[in-house]
Amino acid sequence: MHAEAAAKRAKLARTAPAGRSGVKVWPYLFALPFVVFYFTFHFYPVIYSFWLSLHDWNGIGAKTFIGLRNYVTLLTKDPLFYKSLYNTLIIMVMSVPAMLLLGMALAYLIFQLVKGRVFFQTVNFLPYITTPVAIGFIFSFMFDFQTGIVNNILLKLGLMSEGYHWLQDPTMAKVIIALMIVWRNLGYFMTIYLAGMTAIPQDIYEAARVDGSTGLHTFTRITLPLLQNITVFLIVTSIIGGLQLFDEPKLLYGGWTGGNSGGPDNAALTVIWKFVNDSFITGTRFGYGSAIAYTLFVVIVLFSIVSYRISSGKGEKA
Repeated sequence: MHAEAAAKRAKLARTAPAGRSGVKVWPYLFALPFVVFYFTFHFYPVIYSFWLSLHDWNGIGAKTFIGLRNYVTLLTKDPLFYKSLYNTLIIMVMSVPAMLLLGMALAYLIFQLVKGRVFFQTVNFLPYITTPVAIGFIFSFMFDFQTGIVNNILLKLGLMSEGYHWLQDPTMAKVIIALMIVWRNLGYFMTIYLAGMTAIPQDIYEAARVDGSTGLHTFTRITLPLLQNITVFLIVTSIIGGLQLFDEPKLLYGGWTGGNSGGPDNAALTVIWKFVNDSFITGTRFGYGSAIAYTLFVVIVLFSIVSYRISSGKGEKA
């Protein structure tokens, strides 16, 4: 009996390491599909795009290695790139602060409601899930010279004697695109701020009321500081998304109103739109388009770091 038990223990001892090593393999097996798809469809295209930016290639013939010539041409001989970057930054400056302020104010008003909160949340969030194509058509018809509702209202109120070409004004082009961005994303900002306000412990507000704090004082001294992390998150993500602006200007001016020119005097041309034009529409310069994409990537990283340090309060400590 003792010999048989010793043999069983020896057998278990021999098989235990193999069993334990077999169990350790399963996490890697489950993670393997994601890793394979990530390297195949994300990491490899990113590396290949950078390698392509060092070549001259039209998508058909052989690739010609030219080093950093695409970047030199982009930064020194392509004024349209700086024009597109300027347009992108101006539109972002007009839209991001408006979304932050209006989103916080709207969230605070809805947070104070006792009845109808779900209804107002749904109504304000609907534009965010509306397709960009529909938004482009809506604003195109709103500001149309002949049939636009904006001109019709202003004419009936006697504020204008004749219709105005809103979509053909370079300055108004940026303003209208900023309005599109604010109208579409305001519900998202409201939802994020509303979630942050809901997460604040009510004990803090009760203690403030006991100390005699008013509504405005409570909002500025308690609510705003506790929402700082959410504000930093929204600022950084808004800058990243703003520098990649494409849908709104392209849908507003990519049809009959402006073709592929980027709107009046290229006032609506953004960096991504220029990247699409140079790579696929006005020319097939894939290497040059890759250089635009990587230059924009560097700009996004720099702006994200600066905005994070400033909005999080670390800019003064640096």
